[in-house]
Amino acid sequence: MPDENYLSIQGVSKQFDSGGNALSAIQDVSFDIPRGAFVSILGPSGCGKSTLFNIIAGLLPPTAGDVRLDDTSIIGKAGQVGYMLQKDLLLPWRTIEDNITLGQTLRGTPRRKARSAAAPLIARCGLAHFEKKKPHQLSGGMRQRAALLRTLLTGKDVLLLDEPFGALDAITRLQLQMTLIDVWQETRKTILFVTHDVEEALLLSDEIIVLTERPGRVRARLSVSLPRPRTPDMLADPEWMQLKAQLMTLLLREVSAS
Repeated sequence: MPDENYLSIQGVSKQFDSGGNALSAIQDVSFDIPRGAFVSILGPSGCGKSTLFNIIAGLLPPTAGDVRLDDTSIIGKAGQVGYMLQKDLLLPWRTIEDNITLGQTLRGTPRRKARSAAAPLIARCGLAHFEKKKPHQLSGGMRQRAALLRTLLTGKDVLLLDEPFGALDAITRLQLQMTLIDVWQETRKTILFVTHDVEEALLLSDEIIVLTERPGRVRARLSVSLPRPRTPDMLADPEWMQLKAQLMTLLLREVSAS
């Protein structure tokens, strides 16, 4: 399978039963993601972004369509991709380092070896002195760092990140954005990233997919050709401003039409 079609979303629709009536969450969503790409999904609230992610993750069957990873259908096959939600979902009885290495130990890696392999990344994310702490002993931002590391270390080639930084303060969010970009550039995981933040999407992405109001459909796909590494001072770049204006126009058009 050509790398440009590594993750392929093919005519995916999902309807839910709502009091005897069919409620359509997403409709005929199709796009292909190249191997190693960073793609963000933007859209109005309620447009089905999380529904789409649950289908890709194998947690929810579509009403129609298929999701293929390296030319193999992964519909209903949980565990094929890494998945991070806005809530950290750390296990409260495990230490931070054991939460971070959970995916590795579940695959059979000895705990000591998994901890040793994760240590450099833990230090890089500012958690070096907190490995033995439990989640309740850390701030929300630090827990979210741990959750991000756990997702990055799942061993999966495709990562779904569903508004992972949405609840964080601006400084912590920026720190985690930079960490994510650094690790992605080293590992070249294939990342699908849901966000409501246009500037975040521009800072992180190779491409941005804009969905319509519910039922969510693909309204537009915008390539982000800004050079990497990207930094916040690029906010004043004319190309950045032009892309931001284009995205805002698309999103406002969807909200106005609802």
